[in-house]
Formats: sequence, C-alpha cells, structure tokens
Amino acid sequence: MGMSTGFGNTPALDDSVRVEGGVVRILDRRVFPEAVDWVTAHDAEEVAAAIAAMVTQSSGPLYAAYAGLEITAGQLTGLAPDAARERMRVAGHALETARPTNNHPREAVQRVLAAVDEAAQAPGATTAQLVEAAVDAARSGARLYRERSHRLATAAVELLPDGARLLTHCWMDSYLIELVRAAREVGKRFDWVATETRPYLQGARLTAHTLAEFGEHVTLITDSMGAAALAPGSAIGPIDALVTAADRVALDGSVVNKVGTLGLAIAASAFDVPFYALVQSPDPEAPTAADIVMEQRDPAEVLHTLGRRTASALVTDAWYPAFDVTPPRFVTRIATDRGVFVPERVSDYFAPAVAGASA
Repeated sequence: MGMSTGFGNTPALDDSVRVEGGVVRILDRRVFPEAVDWVTAHDAEEVAAAIAAMVTQSSGPLYAAYAGLEITAGQLTGLAPDAARERMRVAGHALETARPTNNHPREAVQRVLAAVDEAAQAPGATTAQLVEAAVDAARSGARLYRERSHRLATAAVELLPDGARLLTHCWMDSYLIELVRAAREVGKRFDWVATETRPYLQGARLTAHTLAEFGEHVTLITDSMGAAALAPGSAIGPIDALVTAADRVALDGSVVNKVGTLGLAIAASAFDVPFYALVQSPDPEAPTAADIVMEQRDPAEVLHTLGRRTASALVTDAWYPAFDVTPPRFVTRIATDRGVFVPERVSDYFAPAVAGASA
C-alpha cells in the first residue's frame, strides 16, 4: 500500500483517537505507518487494554481516556444516578491504571469524575445531567490539552534559534506537532535528528514520520548513535540542543521519559549541549522521582521487533524498563505551559503569581 495516510494536512497522530457511533476508534501505532489500522473499543475497559498494549502512546492515552469516559457516559442510560457515578468511577480506575507512569489518563479521569461529582450535588440531579457533565468535561478537556500543548511549545521555541539542529528521542503527538506549529508562527525552522527508539521503533515509525509529514528535515539514527551524534566533530554536524517531551516531571526537576533519555542527557551534558524537556506541568503529587511508579514491561518485548523475534533463540533473559529518570543536574530547562523553569525551580510552576499570570 502507499504511504498516504488519508489525513489531509493534519498529521496522522494529531487525529488518532475518535469517538464514532458510540465506540472509540484508536489508530494502531504498533503497525503505523506501514498500515493504517484502527482498533475499536466498545467500553472503557477495552480502551484501557488498548493503552496497555501500546496501541497508542505519547499523548494518545490522554485522548483515549477522554474518549473512553465519553462512551461510558453514553452507556449510562437506564442507570440510577448513584449507579451511574459508580460505573464512571470503575471506568476511570481501569483507564488511569492502564500504564502507571504515563500520567495523562489520570488527569483525564480526575477532570471528568470531578465534573460528574459536581453535577451530582445539584438537587434532584438526574443521570442525564451526569452524562452531559461527563461528555462536556471529556470534550473540553481534550481541547484544553491541545491549547496547553501549544503554550508550552511557544515557550520552548523561544529557547531554540532558527535553523537549530535538534536531537530528539521518542516523542510525537501534541507536543511535537505544536512545537513545529509554534516555530512556524515565528518564522523558525529546525533540522531534526531522531532516534529509532527500540523496541517499538516509535522514533523511526512515528516521530520521524510526523516530522516528514510536516515537511521538516529529519535524519534517523539508531539509539546507540546518540552520544556519537552529540560529540564535537560528529559527521552529522553540530547538535544545538537535545529536546524531548517528558511523561512526568517531579517537583525536584527530575525528568521521567522513555528509556534512553537518561543516556542522551548525560552525553549532552558531557558535550555542553543543552537538554530541554517539555511537559505541561510538573506532577504536584511527586516531590521526587521516587514517588513515580516506573513501568516495567514484558521482557519478551526486547527479544522481538515489531512482532518478529530478533534475538537468538538461545537467549531467554531480557530487561525492559519502559522509562528512565534524568536527574535535574542533567536538565538545562523545563518548558511548561506557564513558561520555562530551571529544573531546581520547577515547583515554582504552582506559585500563585505564576499561576495567576497564566490563567
């Protein structure tokens, strides 16, 4: 099949979760862009299973969680209000625990359940009113996430000179898409170097593909080439900055991101290349990285690439931490939707003056 995604001028990953006819359709990133297949989920539990199985990742779990809560709300007809609230709580638990390190589903669940609980406090509240509150919260939450992504991208662009060569590792979706858009709003273009990101090859299949859809110049390297690319005199040319998203940022400035980020950050620090991490906000419930559950995936996934075993049949043991922690001393700046912070002061994000300026 050809490589056209059929998404027009919108990057494929910017429209990869849809609610259609009471079900959730999720673009299967495990096979994209080789195939454009959609996984259909009929309830929140099936959405959660798709998130856990890596059908979607990056910002995808947030959109999927909102979509899962939206269709759950649509299935409440006939339930009494108390039963409807309980069903929403059960659905929310399934979604927010699908992947423990990715905080996006939890944010979606908290927003929607708070709206349901508020609606339930009204005298004579009906199930229909709870449904309306849930659907409104889900849809507005997804819109707000895009808006916040654009704000953090705008802040990040200010750190980057026009024409900068950026090394990145396993991010795509809203943060990356909005960074490119924010750069173009001020007339900037970047040259990209993307790691392939084993074992799912998200960088080769998703990050690089999204950049190419935008017409950005991107050079693909293997994960093991990152330090060599950052080294002075590299044949690839000088790297001006290491730029990644962050799945979570603790209040002490520790950055949790796809495994491999730590090694790149250490190499960047050794060669005086700045490392900028992007996150909408630090996690107020994580004083340090030790307060963040680090997902350990099935080691068998390391023995395979895209569903095909690539390790010797004699090899039986493997290890697959999905994320790693970059200590704040290796992070130059953290770009958020309330501006840019040095990592040691990222908790200032929640200072009243900063929050008020961004309201």
